[in-house]
Parts: sequence; structure tokens; C-alpha cells
Amino acid sequence: MPRAEITLPRNLRDTLRRGHPWVYRNHLDAAIDLADGTEVVVRCGGWRGIGLWDAQGPIAIRIYTTANRIDASLITQRVREAWQGRSILRAQGVTAYRWLFGEGDGLPGITVDLYGNVAVLQSYGSGPASIVHHVVVALVAVNPDLVAVLGSKNRDDDNNTSQRRAVLWGEVPAHELVVQEHAGLQFVVDPQVGQKTGLFLDHRENRQTLMHYVAGLSVLNCFAYTGAFSLYALKGGARKVVSADSGHGLAEAAERNIALNQLPAERHQYVTQDCFELLQKMTGDGRKYDCIILDPPSFARTRLQRDAAMQAYTRLNMLAIKCLTPNGLLVSASCTSQIAPEEFRMMLTSVATNSEKRLQILHEAGHALDHPVPAHFLEGRYLKFIIARIGDLW
Repeated sequence: MPRAEITLPRNLRDTLRRGHPWVYRNHLDAAIDLADGTEVVVRCGGWRGIGLWDAQGPIAIRIYTTANRIDASLITQRVREAWQGRSILRAQGVTAYRWLFGEGDGLPGITVDLYGNVAVLQSYGSGPASIVHHVVVALVAVNPDLVAVLGSKNRDDDNNTSQRRAVLWGEVPAHELVVQEHAGLQFVVDPQVGQKTGLFLDHRENRQTLMHYVAGLSVLNCFAYTGAFSLYALKGGARKVVSADSGHGLAEAAERNIALNQLPAERHQYVTQDCFELLQKMTGDGRKYDCIILDPPSFARTRLQRDAAMQAYTRLNMLAIKCLTPNGLLVSASCTSQIAPEEFRMMLTSVATNSEKRLQILHEAGHALDHPVPAHFLEGRYLKFIIARIGDLW
């Protein structure tokens, strides 16, 4: 592998020593021109690290180690450590989880989701893409039960359900698989197509937590996708669950999951509609629910879109509060990485204040153990999840 040396400004030394894995392009001499995937020795005020060069995008170098090289042995060690770190989930009967969480597991720019015996790998940037082969070999060595490792689609193609993932190793898996989460709940997933294969893994424990709050309640699950939160609500004894999403074919997928788990279909309804429009109409109709779940897609991909995202979250939660019964539960989430947990919490505080309501936070969380976040890399904590009781002012 080609190797180069780059010296960084001394003022970055403490950040790098603490273990931050990124070197931004605006910290480098613009004249530096290296091939994608070049192994780089980074020096900064006596500190030394080894990373991979990416010729495009704001992140120029991802740091992998302070040892000598990025090689097959290092990658296998990181893959094995991540595997061992998910043993708790396997012991609980969970068969779908994130095996590798990039920077959180010491392999920046690489994620691997496991669905039964099929792994789905995604690389972010051409630097990480240069070590995909070594990662695949390590996955197979660590988990002998694998039957296939699939490559990722482009991020911009996540909603293109006709594009199938490439097979990096093994045989083309079955078109659909059944995986299991907590409480014995099962879900149909297609590891080859579709956004997130039909299941968002990062909310698994949050879904389990919500299950314990909803017995006897009416629940509206906005941005329901294939109904994962709805299944947990039904399992938890909700008397009525309405799932809402604008996506084509999602109602059928949710109904199939409900049937698979032998949950009471008569207590569930799927509404195919834009959730903003639905909530706005409900405010006029006077329809209310005891619990409203808001788990929208990311409203911002870049920092420049942050303000617009905050406005969208504000409007969405404001509408939801108007549609809650007295002392109802607002379950609000955000996967927008440009908004910190403190900012999200303050947004909810402002919404409650402007609605002349009292907001009590009953539960607050981020991702689960299969999405570990290094203390020195808070950018990695993108998920926010809050369960709050909304009541009249005291």
C-alpha cells in the first residue's frame, strides 16, 4: 500500500491525542495531492498516527491507529472486538444488529449490519473503500456462520428499491429473511434492497423501552416505515395503534410483520399520508391520541441545512402536542447528526413553552450498545430519543 507523510498544525495535537479520528481538509495544505486510499503517516507536535487518504469530501484523512500499519491483522482484531461487544445481544436472542459502527469500533468509515447470517457492509469515502476486502475476510473469519457479505449501495440510492447490493462474498441470500428482536418480535427484512433493509436497527432498545409505557393507550406512530414501533406498541398492550407514512408499499410490509407475530390486526390501522399533513388535519378535526411517536428521517445532511431542520422539528413537535390527550406521551426522536442532544432537548423545551404546556422527560436515550460512541468523538452520537409526558402548566 502506498505511504505518505503529512505534518499537521500543532494546535490539532490535543484533539488527535484524545483520539479524534478525522482530519479535515481545511486543516491541510491545499497543494497536497494523493491517490485515494493512500496510507498516511500523520505527525503533529510529537504525536503520530496512521490513516487513509480520501481525495474528495471534507474529511481528508481517517485515523485508524497509532501503531505502525493498517493491515489485515489490525482489521481482524477490530472486527473480533466488535463481535465480542455484541455478545449481550446474541445472548438475548437478537439476530439483527450493527456489527461494526465505524469510528465507534475503530474502523472509521466502515459499517456492517448483520441480519441473521447475512452481513451488509457500507463504506463512506474512497479511503475506507480501499480496505473493504480485508474487512470482508475478517468478517468471515470471525463469524463462520455467515453465508454472504453484501456491499452497500450509494447513499443517494437508498430509496431505490430496484437496485440490488453486490455480493462481496458467499452466495446470493434468500430474497427475504426473518430476524428477531426483543420480546420475541420478528421482522421480515430484505438485505439486498430497500432503505435499511426494512428495519432501523439503532432504535431497537428504544422500541423495547416504549413497549412498557403504552398498555391501554391509543398510539399514533408517525413516519412508521414498516411498523417496528407499532409492533412493540401492540405487544405492549396498546388498545389502538395507527401507523402513518407516505411511502409506497409500507402498509403491506407492516401488516405482514403484524401477521408474522400473531398480533391483533384489528387494533392496527395504516394510513399512507404525509405526517405533517396528517397532524395538521388532526388539529382541525380535534382527533387526539394518548401517545404520539415522531421518528422522522434526517432533516439535514449538512451543517448548512441545520436551521431548516430545527424549524421542521419545531413544527412537527408543536403539531403533535396539539394532538395529545391530557397528560399524553410525546415520543420524539431525531437522527440528524447536525443537532446535538442538548439542542434537541432545548427545542422540545421551547415547543412546550410556546404551547403553554408542561413537559416532563420520563426517558432519554441515544443508540444502543451496537452503536458505541467514543467519548472523544461526540459527532458519532447522532440519535436522540425522548419519552415525555405533556400536561397543563402547574
